[in-house]
Amino acid sequence: MKMPDIGSTPPILGLEAVTAAMVPLVGGKAANLGELLAAGLPVPDGFCLTTEAYREATTGQAAAGHVTAVGAAAGGYTGVDAHRRGGPLAQVHETLQATPDGDLPALAALASRARELIRKAPVPSAIAAAVEQAYAALGDNVPVAVRSSATAEDLPSASFAGQQDTYLNVVGSAAVVEAVRECWASLWTDRAVSYRASRGIDPAAVALAVVVQRMVDATAAGVLFTANPLTGRRHQAVIDASPGLGEAVVSGAVNPDHFVVDPLTGRVLERRLGDKRIAVRPIPGGGTRTLAISNGGAAACLTDKQAAELAALGRRVEDHFGSPQDIEWAIAGDGRLWLTQSRPITTLFPVPQRASDGEGTRVYLCFSLAQGLVRPITPMGLSAFRLIASSVARAAQFDVPEPRKGPSQYAVAAQRIYFDLTAVARSTTGRRIVPRVFDVMEARSATVLRRVFEDPRFSVTRRTPLGLLRHVVPAAVHARVPETLLRAAFRPDAALRRTNRRAREFADSLEPPAGLTPLQRLDHAEHLLGTRIFSVVPSILPLPALGFAALALAGRLLGGGRRDDLQVVLRGLPNNVTTEMDLELWRLAQVIRNDGGSRAAVTDRKPAELAKEFRTGQLPAVLQSGLARFMGQYGHRAVAEIDVGMPRWSDDSTHILGVLANYLRLEGSALAPDAQFSNAAEEAEACVDRLVAEARSRGRLRGTVVRAALRRARLFAGLRELPKYQLVVGLAEVRKQLTLAGTALAASGAVAEADDIFFLDLDEARAGFNSGTGTADLRDLVERRRADYALELERRHVPRVLLSDGTEPEAIPSGDAAAASTVPGALTGSPASAGVVTATARVILDPVGAHLEPGEILVAPSTDPGWTPLFLTAGGLVMEMGGPNSHGAVVAREYGIPAVVGVPDATLRLSTGQEITVDGGAGTVVPS
Repeated sequence: MKMPDIGSTPPILGLEAVTAAMVPLVGGKAANLGELLAAGLPVPDGFCLTTEAYREATTGQAAAGHVTAVGAAAGGYTGVDAHRRGGPLAQVHETLQATPDGDLPALAALASRARELIRKAPVPSAIAAAVEQAYAALGDNVPVAVRSSATAEDLPSASFAGQQDTYLNVVGSAAVVEAVRECWASLWTDRAVSYRASRGIDPAAVALAVVVQRMVDATAAGVLFTANPLTGRRHQAVIDASPGLGEAVVSGAVNPDHFVVDPLTGRVLERRLGDKRIAVRPIPGGGTRTLAISNGGAAACLTDKQAAELAALGRRVEDHFGSPQDIEWAIAGDGRLWLTQSRPITTLFPVPQRASDGEGTRVYLCFSLAQGLVRPITPMGLSAFRLIASSVARAAQFDVPEPRKGPSQYAVAAQRIYFDLTAVARSTTGRRIVPRVFDVMEARSATVLRRVFEDPRFSVTRRTPLGLLRHVVPAAVHARVPETLLRAAFRPDAALRRTNRRAREFADSLEPPAGLTPLQRLDHAEHLLGTRIFSVVPSILPLPALGFAALALAGRLLGGGRRDDLQVVLRGLPNNVTTEMDLELWRLAQVIRNDGGSRAAVTDRKPAELAKEFRTGQLPAVLQSGLARFMGQYGHRAVAEIDVGMPRWSDDSTHILGVLANYLRLEGSALAPDAQFSNAAEEAEACVDRLVAEARSRGRLRGTVVRAALRRARLFAGLRELPKYQLVVGLAEVRKQLTLAGTALAASGAVAEADDIFFLDLDEARAGFNSGTGTADLRDLVERRRADYALELERRHVPRVLLSDGTEPEAIPSGDAAAASTVPGALTGSPASAGVVTATARVILDPVGAHLEPGEILVAPSTDPGWTPLFLTAGGLVMEMGGPNSHGAVVAREYGIPAVVGVPDATLRLSTGQEITVDGGAGTVVPS
């Protein structure tokens, strides 16, 4: 957005002259009100003191001509230069900038100092005179509302409302001037300063405009959301209303009447009356008072007709701004509706955008969460997955007209990957198979999908599996899956050797010939993504599938109720590449423990410092060589490794060095992970012998089949990690080629640094080598993408399932959602690894740099292989996502630590240092 020329702008503008382009001059609130007026919507008339007035009052000089662009985190364009030139707040700005965002007492003290300075400074006479003149134009001593309008508020990227103050029913020019000063001071409330510090907003980059509007002497007022903020459902207006001024509702001082309305039909879908025990009313001569209301809940303060009119008005506002809005409204004594504020609803999760549109309501499943990934995926990571998804679809003989856009089922929302499962929901076979797959991958997703299947909008239209078989059978035959299964069933050792050989051949085949140009490197990366990477999966996946099928067969032959025994069989599994990696890292820790210099380096210094020395070969010899060997074998792995935009461990070894430091804190052979793994394997083999003996007691043939089934289960089940491992091997090579191309882009000046390529897609990266592409345009694109990515990193809640109307099915109250446990305060999830442990919880949102004391219970949103080195010292595991056979659950079982997965909001409901009891068999987590 180009900054308008405001060098000659007066300090006061009428609201009718304000536009959305003037945010740096008038703040978010005023800009939105001006847009509403321009759209012909009912807004009380008034005027706005611009940020120019604030700057002149707080620096002693006008800031015209000094408005400059600042980072997107500040919410747009604000004046910084004048603040830096001096004035009473200059020192406060500098000190705030140097104060950590977690030091709340220091921030509060500085905020108080800023308010004091503003209140003591005189309002410049020219500004005071302009305010008096504009106020007089509204009428003789007309009551007005004086409201703050900040440059970092009421914006799509920063809609944190209520940071600054509002003054209602202000009467008289002198009172208006004083209210303006108080609004200026409220830019520095404790809450506002803390919020801006947490968002990294420069204190000198913010300014405050002030809106002065004619008051509405409201008979009823409140808030209106044009989309349901609880369920996410668009096209559903939610209204909270109370008698008197809207302050009672906005401040939370009253239980309001609550309406849910269909804005298209005007039908009231839900009506819940609040007690409405108080009302805020204006006082003649200025100010407000709070009055008690007797029997306030007896009648609604809105009629159904008024609720419908409000919903329709809200729809007009949403249509104008192009996004769902949070609106404040009031109804005057004559019945007229007025809008007093509108801002975006930033808490709504975006609706997934598909490669091609589909008819009717669609249902989407979050692939990112199914992979244990809560964080967003970089633009290049999304570009990579579009090509991989296209290759999978083509292998199944689906039509993919434009592979770079992904198959028609591929969708993106909030930089996360979703897949359209509408066809699954409408298929009898899909309903039977897919939830069962998720029962062992991500149990909560399976539960939500089953609820979606009950929705009449997704009634079954395909009752036979013929359509599915037309796609699956040819793909399976082409990949020689039947042959692989037969070999695994009758010659398991040969099948295992063949799979390991193919895995090695795949890794060796990825590297391109020497001497490629940067554009050729991009071509090679695209070739790997579009044709090579997924090709290795069908040759591996049948083996772990057979392993789990064999386990299920053994369970049937042994009779029901054997879940705990079968879980023991899966402990200490061989052939699990992730377990092997973790134990290799543990062995490296033992080597380091026995070398004084290496041990001192790891235990006494920060991992980031050691990582820099590792890159330059300056670590102690034992540590340097041991870490180099580990990286040679596993350096292609990473946290969130399915995203090619994420650095590999070989790029940055900080995380691994931190894990080694944790391992060195572990004392005592009983807790040694290799000993625990060995014990788990012995326990599993003993369990197999016991189960086989039991089966033989019921028939020799039964015993033979059970032994064969359990042997194949242990031999092949650990291979469940290998397909993803091989995908990551391929992605690491793609990242290598992209990094080399990014280095060339940076050298040409098209981007600032090599890693910027991961904030482009493949087509944009190619365009960067085109001399006709503007360097500034590409750099601006990367900067915007990085800012958007940083905002998405802050998102804590990602829906597992979404409908195309924005509805989050998991958020809709379920009539049968009774407590799953009779234990008071218990959190419930899916049992994942049997056993009971009581210990201190450690909530970790990101494993990089995380510290886990031996024996602590790891509480995490989800895990992927990048997390599992932490498991070796964990006493137990609690995860928000996952099912009994998700990655974290499998590794927890192999290490013999109790685990519960699929625990809703575990990282919010549990806290670090809290003692909890994890029962991995019952699926409960009980705070002490």
